[in-house]
Amino acid sequence: MGTPVLWIVFNACVIGALALDLGVFHRRAHQVSLSEAAVWSAVWILLSLGFNLWILQTHGRGPALEFLAGYVVEKSLSLDNIFLFLVVFRTFGVEPRLQHRVLFWGVLGALLMRGAMIVIGTALVQRFAWVLYLLGAFLLISGVRLLWRGQPEFHSEGNFILRWARRVFPVSSNPSPERFFVVENGRRAVTSLFLALLALEVSDLLFAVDSIPAIFGITRDPFIVYSSNVCAILGLRAFYFLLAGALPYFRYFDTGLSAVLIFIGGKMLAEPWFHLSTYVALATIGAIMGVAMAASIVAAKWTGHNNASAS
Repeated sequence: MGTPVLWIVFNACVIGALALDLGVFHRRAHQVSLSEAAVWSAVWILLSLGFNLWILQTHGRGPALEFLAGYVVEKSLSLDNIFLFLVVFRTFGVEPRLQHRVLFWGVLGALLMRGAMIVIGTALVQRFAWVLYLLGAFLLISGVRLLWRGQPEFHSEGNFILRWARRVFPVSSNPSPERFFVVENGRRAVTSLFLALLALEVSDLLFAVDSIPAIFGITRDPFIVYSSNVCAILGLRAFYFLLAGALPYFRYFDTGLSAVLIFIGGKMLAEPWFHLSTYVALATIGAIMGVAMAASIVAAKWTGHNNASAS
């Protein structure tokens, strides 16, 4: 469905939204409050749903369901990103008032990287149909691995990209920088803020390896793959500030995410013999994540009740 004009208009709107976000609404560094994060999360979700409604009115029910399914999958998978963001910020000592700035540039880099990956993936899928089966098998394996992996970890000392960056660039000794680059002793040096940004980009690239094939399991339309991915990522910063403190209570979300990856991988592998409609796929994904959420809430309340009884 993506005409050249639609691609241009959509990307222009995305760039305009990002410019307004950092240049107007978040011009000054500050700690994002829970209420502010809730408002911005609602704004990004409403904008995405509004765009989905436009797709429904102009291109029909099928593309609209595909966009919504891709958006839900990417939004669900972003929970793992959020946990890793929290670990990275703690590792590099990024102050809460500076985290939004790092996430802004991190999201911008993620959009560029994912756009390139989607272009490459679309070209491969259109030229070599068997690539879809490889992606399906990869998602199955990723889903099984996620069951045993637990919460993601980040070790800056063992990260190849960060070790390379420290060898190539001088690193500032300033323990609490507010900029990505500073001048020390007459030469330009990178700060821990820049290293945190680099760590976020590397982490998102690793997560994109799972999320992008998952959306290809729902639709082959490159514009829907791209736009659903972008809409989910645009709200990722506000989502982080809204949910970072509550992540310990999402204990069964990894189990739900692994089930989603296994389901989509199985759907892709079974496509030649058994076609599952987008509506059924979306309902299944929603049911899986709904059960994971409900189980997490019940478990959190049960643990809290037991702790209160013990004390």
